[in-house]
Amino acid sequence: MKFSEEQIRDIIALKDNLIEQIDKHQNAIEMLEKNLTILDLVLKESSFTKASFLKVKDLDRQPKNASVSTKPEENSIPIARGNDGKIIANAYITPDQVSIVLEDNLEVNVDTPPFRSFFLDRILGEMKRKDAAEADSGRIQKESVIDYIINKNGSDIREIIIKNYRQKERVNEIINTVGWSLTRMLENIKK
Repeated sequence: MKFSEEQIRDIIALKDNLIEQIDKHQNAIEMLEKNLTILDLVLKESSFTKASFLKVKDLDRQPKNASVSTKPEENSIPIARGNDGKIIANAYITPDQVSIVLEDNLEVNVDTPPFRSFFLDRILGEMKRKDAAEADSGRIQKESVIDYIINKNGSDIREIIIKNYRQKERVNEIINTVGWSLTRMLENIKK
């Protein structure tokens, strides 16, 4: 099937028009995504309580190996127990790390299920495996791979520090899963 010169010009004009519309809509989509990102940031900021407004705990009662920072630029998010809403920990967020500080009266051991099997191995372990693969392929530096430190007082967890979380989505996942894990741990201790 052959097309006339006029038909070919019409087809080319139609193609150019489609490309122009795609570009226009792509720009509109990018603008909508930027607006959505800005709205997400505004919502996140408004839901955080600045650490400078929080009551500073008596640092003398803190274990010597726990590093609770009280910088005003940090954000704090209370982590509540799932069944009754009682605050069991606070997450302090900086651009480099998330510090989850357990309440003073909370006594949970690192070996209490499902802390190690779920939170450390499955959640943080999977993030670490993804980062390691990205570091191996050269997309991120090896120093940027997520890592964690658990500060303890005896055998009890006092603070969990997650370094290099890199993505804001990870913060939400970390906070939600640590809250779930701590709630299950407390239930397992009562049994």
